[in-house]
Amino acid sequence: MDIDFLTDARSLITLASFVTFAGIIWWTYVSHKPADFNQAAMLPFADGDIGQPAPAGQDGEARHG
Repeated sequence: MDIDFLTDARSLITLASFVTFAGIIWWTYVSHKPADFNQAAMLPFADGDIGQPAPAGQDGEARHG
C-alpha cells in the first residue's frame, strides 16, 4: 500500500469525523426550540407526590419483604 493512500484516508476520516461532530452540535443547539429544553428541564418536578404529606397509615418509609 502506498503511504499517500493512507494519508488521504486518514484525512478523509478526520474530515468526516469533524463534520459529524459539527452536525451534532448544530442539531443540539440550533435546531431545537427553547420550549423543548424548558419542558425537559421541568421533568424532575413532574411527580405530583413530591412535597405532599404521607397518608396517615404510613410512616414515610416503604417496607419490603
